[in-house]
Amino acid sequence: MLKDELTSQLLAILFAASEPVTLEQLELVFQTIEPATIKERVNQLIEDFNATQEAVDIRLVAGGYRITTRPEHHEIVRCYLRTRPSAKLSLAALETLSVIAYKQPITLPEIMEIRGIKGTTTIRTLLEKKLIQTRGRKKVVGRPIMYATTKEFLVHFGLNDLSELPTLTELEEILGQDLTKN
Repeated sequence: MLKDELTSQLLAILFAASEPVTLEQLELVFQTIEPATIKERVNQLIEDFNATQEAVDIRLVAGGYRITTRPEHHEIVRCYLRTRPSAKLSLAALETLSVIAYKQPITLPEIMEIRGIKGTTTIRTLLEKKLIQTRGRKKVVGRPIMYATTKEFLVHFGLNDLSELPTLTELEEILGQDLTKN
């Protein structure tokens, strides 16, 4: 797997990075190497690395590459890290975040209409955690602020993009209820 210096260096960068590493960033670091070669080596590294052990993966997350734990180990890792309660999201925050993820950009009145309850505190919490951001104002009376998810949302949930979210049909199957009412 790590038979050459470039592959070892790529793995070292992925290990050290606190954010997903994009191909563009790697091209800036390895300016003397052809972009196609970098991409080929990254793909080979992912294939070899993911096949040689069962603890972690290199995955495409939020448009970049990142070393992540495999899903079957999440609970034990969480126990090890002793996740602080403040790092957790409340049910209201998760509901609000779900509405934003699926309907973005969306305004607070639209969120409240879907959820049936007020959510200003929840919006503030999601903004503080950088899981959502403002996306301008809607061109209607009152010009309410529109909200959308962030790159941090993708990183937090291990998604490359929003297309990886389950569809409403898949969610209905999981939850056993009709979600198309709103």
